[in-house]
Amino acid sequence: MATHRFNPQFTDDVINSIGPKTSPRMRQLMTGLIRHVHDYARENELTVDEWMAGVKMLNWAGQMSDDKRNEGQLVCDVIGLESLVDEITFTLAGEAKDAPTATAILGPFFRADTPYRANGDDIVISKPKDAEMAFMHGRVLDFETGLPLVGATVEVWQASTNGLYEQQDDKQVEFNLRGKFLTNAEGHYYFYCMRPTPYPVPDDGPAGKLLELMDRHPFRPAHIHIIATHDGYRPLTTQIFDAKSKYLENDSVFAVKDSLVVDFIPRDGDARAELELNYDVKLVKFEQSSSDHSTHSIHKASL
Repeated sequence: MATHRFNPQFTDDVINSIGPKTSPRMRQLMTGLIRHVHDYARENELTVDEWMAGVKMLNWAGQMSDDKRNEGQLVCDVIGLESLVDEITFTLAGEAKDAPTATAILGPFFRADTPYRANGDDIVISKPKDAEMAFMHGRVLDFETGLPLVGATVEVWQASTNGLYEQQDDKQVEFNLRGKFLTNAEGHYYFYCMRPTPYPVPDDGPAGKLLELMDRHPFRPAHIHIIATHDGYRPLTTQIFDAKSKYLENDSVFAVKDSLVVDFIPRDGDARAELELNYDVKLVKFEQSSSDHSTHSIHKASL
């Protein structure tokens, strides 16, 4: 007769406690989570001290998070969870691998209150001495037809050369290196920014502590964040990576995709920028289904 070191009925008892009014999706998600977490605890013979250290780390992440920094999200990033969820979501959308613009993680330093700027504006308000200026431009296009989308919003943000986003750095003007732009009648957007530089994820919280405990470097390759939206189309959250950057092969949050690696080229005749980047964004129309519309509503609310 088989014997068990731990109560074999315990996990089923917890799952069976879920009430009848729970939605099918919530029941599926919580059943899977409970089983995996309980199996993890048994397989590793998790002790109370180890469990409490994990609880303290979660609490620490919550205490550090606000509307300018999401430390809980950063913890998910350094263990690859956000990039995995991004891959799952993109795959479930049913698109070919290289068809529309690929997605990438949102990251912990998104700000929902970023202001609109005029096309041609410079988002580098607090300009560091070592900045390489670039003129970034492109079009937002319908993926199926290739036609330009007028009035699409292109939101961008990037870290400064010291490795800090503006909300981390008192020396930067608020909303430095951020902006939202509306595409014109030809679907174009354009603005001045910096060539991005690599930087370490913050090491003053639980994400940094996890990297230290796992003996991993904290660096991200040089990148610019983009969110593109247009009525009737799936919102796109992505990042683009400088092809000449370090850490493309070992990004600390596992977000690099080959199709998102771009080249900055020399720009002639522009006293404001020595480099330029031409980057088109392709958006996919929503399918006319309730699930798509509900997803769209949730995403718009989060923006």
